[in-house]
Amino acid sequence: MSSFASDFPGAVRLSVLDRSRVREGEEPGRALRETVRLAQEVEALGYHRFWVSEHHGVPGVAGSAPTVLAAAVAAATSTVRVGTGGVMLPNHRPFVVAEQFGVLESLFPGRIDMGVGRSLGFTDGVRRALGHDKEEAGRFGEQLAELLGWFTGGQTAHPGVHARPAEGLRVPPFVLAMGEGAAIAAEAGLPLVIGDLRSRSRLLAAVEAYRSAFRPSAWAAEPYVVVAGTVAVAGDEEEARRLLVPEAWAMAHARTRGDYPPLAPAGRIEALEMTPKQRGFYEDGLRGHLYGTEERVAEELERVVKETGAQEVLVTTSTYDRAALSESYRRLARAVGLRAPVPPARPGQSGPTG
Repeated sequence: MSSFASDFPGAVRLSVLDRSRVREGEEPGRALRETVRLAQEVEALGYHRFWVSEHHGVPGVAGSAPTVLAAAVAAATSTVRVGTGGVMLPNHRPFVVAEQFGVLESLFPGRIDMGVGRSLGFTDGVRRALGHDKEEAGRFGEQLAELLGWFTGGQTAHPGVHARPAEGLRVPPFVLAMGEGAAIAAEAGLPLVIGDLRSRSRLLAAVEAYRSAFRPSAWAAEPYVVVAGTVAVAGDEEEARRLLVPEAWAMAHARTRGDYPPLAPAGRIEALEMTPKQRGFYEDGLRGHLYGTEERVAEELERVVKETGAQEVLVTTSTYDRAALSESYRRLARAVGLRAPVPPARPGQSGPTG
């Protein structure tokens, strides 16, 4: 166990986004059940939020219905905030999205986050199946305004229509963005979730632009930045780096063969004969992430927070070995000094004071 004293800023929150990655040889349902189990683990470690993602028609990702999965996560936990990272708004009608989050907030009051993004399906076929096309992303700002209006009762796109039970509820909205999306978040006065940690200069420029253009709103009085990225922690640097191997190969495979596969064991990947193009994408996929021992990762995260001024870090790590992934989150929690949450009082019990 590490004996160093962490200097990670205590006011900075640490959260988790899990993409329900499928492993080779398993059915997708297990990935969803493991997402729920992981949520319970990170809640016990003191992470602030646990979010799930939206992907359609991808062999290596089981999470296609984030609000449904968020309901399962929230039902299995009690203190961690639960949300989406995110619902891709161009794929849906804002009215339906508002209804879904209204139901979630009604079932789990005070624990639900509404993270939305502007991405579309990966392929033309998926976009056609969803009933949308590439142009829909250009309407994200308009769709976002309508979505928020369903909660406030101020939407004007459909006079006389009300989203039940969303109207009147306060579900914190977040915009997942880079570049143009960051500008939309600033104009709407919403918290920004931005990544990744590998493109540091681009990240810093986008964060600065967001803060400069931010307009206070009923949802947020000042800018709020969540920096997202991959973080892997293990007993030594090489062990931590190997946690990145399965995802790096999946990305290389997707870029050279056109499909995003389930995660494979690191040892088998390292023994593969890759084409020069595959090798290039694979090596690139290993660069720029935060990985290493607890001490090194804590130092690197502290640097990221100081450079960006972020109020929160959202960790999005995926790897084949689930036990090693859980251990990475345990080590990360220890490295930054997270504390286990105080469970809510049971009926008839008095809660903690002070």
